Amino acid sequence: MAEIKIEKKKPVWPWIVAVLLISAIIYYIFLRDNEVQSENNVQIENTTSTDNTTN
Repeated sequence: MAEIKIEKKKPVWPWIVAVLLISAIIYYIFLRDNEVQSENNVQIENTTSTDNTTN
């Protein structure tokens, strides 16, 4: 009689956790950096003065 090899499925949850972790790192590095830069640009724009009064 022939042997039938049965392989158990490997768990998927480690891959899901890895993808979520990598996504969180990418978000923190790229998207959070853009938010900080845009906040700094707003502060710089608000502190500049344009006084055009000449006599």
